[in-house]
Amino acid sequence: MTSPSRQKKGAFAYRPSLARLVTTKRLLARIVLFFEQLLPPLMPVLSVIAFYLSASWFGLFRSVPDWLRILLLIAFAAAFLISLLPFRTLRWPRIAEADRMLEERNGLPHQPVTVQEDEPAFDTPFGRALWREHQARMAEKIAALDTGLPRPDIAAHDRFALRAVPALLLVTAFGYSLSINGGSIRDALQAAPEQVVSDPAVRIDAWVTPPSYTGRAPIYLTADGSEQAPIGIPQFSGLTVRVSGGKTAEKVVFRKANGEAQDIAVQADTKPQQTAASGSEQQTAAPASQALVAQTHMMKLQENGALEVNGRRWSFDVLPDKAPEIAFDGLPKPSVNGALEIGFTVKDDYGVQEAHAEIVPVETDPTATPLYPLPEYRLDIPRRNARDAKGVTSRNLTEHPLAGKRVRITLVAKDAAGQTGRSPPHEMVLPSRPFNEPLAAAVAEERQVFALDTRKMPQAIALNEALTIRPEETIPKLTNYLLLESALTRMKLARGEDALKDTAQYLWEIALGMEDGDLSLAERKLREAQQKLADALDRNAPDAEIKKLMDELRKAMQDYMTELAQRMQNAPMQPNQNAQNILRQQDLERMMDQIENLARSGNRDAAQQMLSELQRMMNNLQAGRPQRGQQGQENSEARKQIDKLGEILRDQQKLMEQTFRLDQQLRDRMQRGEPDMGENDPLLDEMNPGENGEPQDQQQGQQGKEGQQPSDQMTAEQLREALKQLRAQQDALGKQLGELQKSLGEMGMKPGPGFGQAQREMEGAGRELGQGRGQPAVEGQGRALEALRQGARDMMNQMMQAQQGQQGQGPNGQVGQGDQNGRDPLGRPRRPQGPEFGDNSVKVPDEIDVQRAREILDAIREKLGNNPPQEMERRYLERLLDIQ
Repeated sequence: MTSPSRQKKGAFAYRPSLARLVTTKRLLARIVLFFEQLLPPLMPVLSVIAFYLSASWFGLFRSVPDWLRILLLIAFAAAFLISLLPFRTLRWPRIAEADRMLEERNGLPHQPVTVQEDEPAFDTPFGRALWREHQARMAEKIAALDTGLPRPDIAAHDRFALRAVPALLLVTAFGYSLSINGGSIRDALQAAPEQVVSDPAVRIDAWVTPPSYTGRAPIYLTADGSEQAPIGIPQFSGLTVRVSGGKTAEKVVFRKANGEAQDIAVQADTKPQQTAASGSEQQTAAPASQALVAQTHMMKLQENGALEVNGRRWSFDVLPDKAPEIAFDGLPKPSVNGALEIGFTVKDDYGVQEAHAEIVPVETDPTATPLYPLPEYRLDIPRRNARDAKGVTSRNLTEHPLAGKRVRITLVAKDAAGQTGRSPPHEMVLPSRPFNEPLAAAVAEERQVFALDTRKMPQAIALNEALTIRPEETIPKLTNYLLLESALTRMKLARGEDALKDTAQYLWEIALGMEDGDLSLAERKLREAQQKLADALDRNAPDAEIKKLMDELRKAMQDYMTELAQRMQNAPMQPNQNAQNILRQQDLERMMDQIENLARSGNRDAAQQMLSELQRMMNNLQAGRPQRGQQGQENSEARKQIDKLGEILRDQQKLMEQTFRLDQQLRDRMQRGEPDMGENDPLLDEMNPGENGEPQDQQQGQQGKEGQQPSDQMTAEQLREALKQLRAQQDALGKQLGELQKSLGEMGMKPGPGFGQAQREMEGAGRELGQGRGQPAVEGQGRALEALRQGARDMMNQMMQAQQGQQGQGPNGQVGQGDQNGRDPLGRPRRPQGPEFGDNSVKVPDEIDVQRAREILDAIREKLGNNPPQEMERRYLERLLDIQ
């Protein structure tokens, strides 16, 4: 509860807002009164501080002896303490003093603030009412109260205005401190520096050259050394100081941050040369040579410090060059042909100069004597001096003996300063070349055995002898047997590192020849051409050499593509290959042209990057190879159904062509008006009469006998009967299609809607053939063919999905680029090794196409019926109609 003494009185009792306003005004008034007490004794304190700063900035402490410096520091400290004594009398103003100040400064008579607390002298009802009315009128004047600013009346304490002296002195000293001779406020706390005398006759030229890889411009230092803040420069920058004039033997010192001084030596080729002369001549020539020859001092800046020469000083803040950072961008993975593909990210202050992958075996034998060093894997940085780059590199390491072994891969990046950064290691099995020929894989294993450790040559020889125990059963080709025998002889006679390497290379060539034949040789030449071009771009070879290497690359690319296309033509179609990326010959030519143009224009980095992309694309090309083992047995039943569907498609195509030919011959007979044609024949309604209502080919000459078919001698009635006989073939094809759907259902496959549509179209075409109507039958047969192809595509998609569910995406989880939708690596249609279902590039003629073909034939007949005057034109038209 509030004590009775603190209870609101007067007008404050029934006007609370007025009471809060007066409380705030009182607080402000007490603060103003406090500062009025504080400012007068504060002036001596500020004056002492101003004198200290002025003395420091004027350089007084650094120019006097140490004993005087300490004495002055003690004097300033004592003066500061004495100036604090008046603060002992400070007190917080009372409320009565605040009320009195408010009333005096606002000119309020009758004490309107204090009257609210007073009581009337006579406590009568009339006196009390009169007093309350007086309090209410006085309260209305309180709302406009203003405390104002403090009025310390400093002039009363400083009648001579001496306070201006330290203020002016402080401003002047601050301006002087910005000069080279200005002092610092720390001078009083540290020993005075050595007095250095500046020789005005000496000229100092100094500059800092940042490393070229930073891309920064040189920094020239001012002649007077007026830089106050440290100069920020990259680490390993070159400092050059050239001293000329006066005494060139001026001492140049670099003072490190820890105070250690280091003399910067004179560059050897700028020292004055002393010539052999007499004593008097040498004494007179020495000062002259020192005055004329300038001396250059150079050093590398690796830490913070300051340059001191001839009384001048420059401070340097060296920005450290951080080591590069490199990491894997995803896990390394093998490409289709076994090449190792590594994605990476690099980061550095000024750009990475070189990066590579360090590949070491996980399990090593210290006593082993490997034939080859560790594999080299250079990473292709997207652009030189890339500060934050991301790239992918593909290298073929299948020829190295470590292929197929477990290795540890660490990425290493190096910047221009020589600093290296390493990534966390990653363990994996180094991709090896997938051999489908067991004999080739065995030969490659022989080579790997003694290439990893030459002491195991007897073991490799035993493996070779084991292969030739029963050559008639295991080696079907005599050439391969002779190659193995010659390799065995080489292995037994190999002595020395060179002979062992030749033997290992010979075995590898034998394995590749057994596997791919000439394709492996073309692939090796292509890799060599790509590597030569990459090396030339890396060392900025001249344009003539680049052009020569580009020509070699084009030739190697053409040879490889030719061999690859032949391989794809002879390889069976594999349903697990997709058609997402088709690599065409024109695409390769365009890429190689761009590489050459970029190299000639000077953009070697972009050319190198595009060459790396080309290598990646070539590494992901896969020559089709026949599937072996269990996979072929599992697909045998599906292959039978595919072959059966192919036969139905071929037979339906032949039947449609036969129907179309008979229908055309029947229409020819009707146009010529043969007597056995009735006037009410339904085919007559579909014929187009000539301009005079006569048949268009009425005047057409007789056909030659050469090249005529048996149906050419048939009458219209015989042709109609031949059409009716085709119904049996059409019904038989429909029955075969039904049996195929039943077989697919037994295999667990769901026949697509295309097969049902094809069967209905076949039935309709059979009915039209039974009535001797060729044109409707041809249209129905065309729709049946299109539906069959759609059903075949659905069936192949189901087979692919089922196969991928059983064995993944292919060998080692890879998807090749061969057989891209029935095409070779160049995008050309390949020869099928089984039934040909057709694709979207072959369209079955629909009704509009058939009508258009008929109109063209009618136009040719009309032209020939007008008896062209020239013999050449007539023969040409006859050839178009197959008339000899």
